Amino acid sequence: MVVDRGPAHIAKKTKAFVESLNGKLRLFYLPPYSPDRNPDELVWKHLKADTVGRMAITDKNDFKTKVRSSMRHLQNDPETIRAFYQMPSLKYAA
Repeated sequence: MVVDRGPAHIAKKTKAFVESLNGKLRLFYLPPYSPDRNPDELVWKHLKADTVGRMAITDKNDFKTKVRSSMRHLQNDPETIRAFYQMPSLKYAA
């Protein structure tokens, strides 16, 4: 699994879990600060710049509703997801 170096990915509990699987799972870490190589960053960009970030938000519940709706829409849009992996810096993951 390719992961960034976020706190959850480098935590002792994560390392212990991966080790408990006896080689059935390996973590491959992206280089430090490499958002151009992390497909998750394109999801966040989609949320912040292309969808929810362009909407008027009235309160915290409205924000949660709009984020969930946008994520569900993206989840059901394989064409957009595939387009993320067409970027030259993400060819390694395609």
